[in-house]
Amino acid sequence: MLRKQDGMTLIEIMIVIAIIGGLMATLGTTVFSNFSKARVKQAKIQMQELTKSLELYATDCGSFPSEGKGLGALIEDPGECDNWGPEPYAKAKMLKDPWNNEFEYVRDGSSFILTSFGADGKEGGSGNDKDISSADF
Repeated sequence: MLRKQDGMTLIEIMIVIAIIGGLMATLGTTVFSNFSKARVKQAKIQMQELTKSLELYATDCGSFPSEGKGLGALIEDPGECDNWGPEPYAKAKMLKDPWNNEFEYVRDGSSFILTSFGADGKEGGSGNDKDISSADF
């Protein structure tokens, strides 16, 4: 007489878990790769927004902020501009890149360069650690 089975055997469960694990590993690497690319794109977008804010500041104040005042001049009146504001030119959270590092601001006479040092926060690197500069776009 045959007995009716009400469930899965241990081997069947292990096979299902192995299949799910394989799918998760494949999807996980794809998602992580896309997430890293999105951070690079976000850094470029933030640089473009900061560029607009710096240009508004220069229009109101006659020049870009000094290196000493840096990007903080977009948030608080640096005392070197009579026409500053009245509202800040940028939000404080815009001054940090997607890896939570501050953008480097270098003033070069009548222009400037913004730089994000990528995922590692250090100068140089490749891949996700590659520097992103406003001079490149």
